[in-house]
Amino acid sequence: QVQLVESGGGLVQAGGSLRLSCVASGRTFSSVGMGWFRQAPGKEREFVAGINWSGGLTYYGDSVKGRFTISRDNAKNTVYLQMNSLKPEDTAVYYCAAPIKPGPGVIGTYDGYDYWGQGTQVTVSS
Repeated sequence: QVQLVESGGGLVQAGGSLRLSCVASGRTFSSVGMGWFRQAPGKEREFVAGINWSGGLTYYGDSVKGRFTISRDNAKNTVYLQMNSLKPEDTAVYYCAAPIKPGPGVIGTYDGYDYWGQGTQVTVSS
């Protein structure tokens, strides 16, 4: 059974930092790209960042460019999201995602992913 489990969320003041982790189990994800999405109350799920299988290619949503960094450790089947200079508008539930099929690139759309974690809440106070 494939599982993606996020952790690292919490409450932080504006300007602060958090590091999210997503541990994958049930299969090896070293050959697939991984992604982070977020969803705030009343809003659609938004692409945050994606990374290809090797970690050599990354892609970010416009709202987080220059502040967030995605990385991965294939030996640990884990993907990370380092979030710096957090803003109140970053408040959301953050989800980790992975596709079924391997591929060389970064997937930047919701429908490109098949597996989803349960999410971790990030709250940024002003």
